Amino acid sequence: MTDVKNLIDQPASLGSQPNFADRLITEIQLKRTPLIVGIDPRLDQLPPTLQEAYSDRLSRLEQSQEAAAWAFEEFSRGIIDAVAGLVPAIKPQMAFFEALGPAGMLALARVVDAAQSRGLMVLMDGKRNDIGTTAAAYAAAYLGKKPHSPWGCDALTVNPWMGYDTLEPFTQRAVAVGAGLFVLVKTSNPGSRDLQESKIGGESLFEMIADHVEGLSAVTRGEFGFGVVGAVVGATYPDQLTDLRQRMPHTLFLVPGFGAQGGTAADVVGAFDDRGFGAVINSSRGIIFAHEQQKYLDFARQDWRQGIEQATRDAIDMLATETSAGKLRQ
Repeated sequence: MTDVKNLIDQPASLGSQPNFADRLITEIQLKRTPLIVGIDPRLDQLPPTLQEAYSDRLSRLEQSQEAAAWAFEEFSRGIIDAVAGLVPAIKPQMAFFEALGPAGMLALARVVDAAQSRGLMVLMDGKRNDIGTTAAAYAAAYLGKKPHSPWGCDALTVNPWMGYDTLEPFTQRAVAVGAGLFVLVKTSNPGSRDLQESKIGGESLFEMIADHVEGLSAVTRGEFGFGVVGAVVGATYPDQLTDLRQRMPHTLFLVPGFGAQGGTAADVVGAFDDRGFGAVINSSRGIIFAHEQQKYLDFARQDWRQGIEQATRDAIDMLATETSAGKLRQ
């Protein structure tokens, strides 16, 4: 039987595993793109065939949360089928599954397993953190492929706002189990400026966090020069994105905001180094709800997964054309 206390308190006992940043960049090279696909299911935006199937389950007196969890899982599996051969990773947003209670979380667990069975890395978007042993418990829950953690994720998004000491358990475990974390540094939402751009002694808070994350990245860097502690930096602030790349040369960026939130390929140019490395660019709604977009209707009428596949290919081409990520195709 697994010693749970040992998993939480003694991550070093798990031994040394391959560097997460090296693993991710290797997958990026294999797929020849830094694009990743976010899985953010919403009932009212599911493809019509899935909405009909969901309604049919409700009509048979199935519990609404269980029916919705089934629909979310079917939708997520369809996304995985469409993108598995095209991108290195998916980024599930836990909140949509959590909102469905236990049924939703069980569905999410199966989605993680399905993605990894298709060779996709899983960057779980949960924005977890706390102090001391609670942070260690979060790290033990999510970081590391099974059996290193019950969720079996390759990486987790982490909120640093309770202090730098709260990042230590995540970093320690990430190194031990070959996983990674992405720390919120400059997020894509308009309100991020309310706190993240506040200044202390001439520096913005996000710049202070960036410097700390870069320090953790530098001491955990692998063969490609990047560490296991990454940063979440939004595409909707392109000038700051460029400045942070210069400030954080050893840090992988997870870049949300591309696509439906308004970020363009031109906006994320500054996320990459001259090799086309340094970032994964997430697109969620712009890809997974392709069936709602006029230009993908012909695909969606045949099979909504074909619309997702084409939207993914188009996003990959945009990044390759307008950023140094195009070097990955050479």
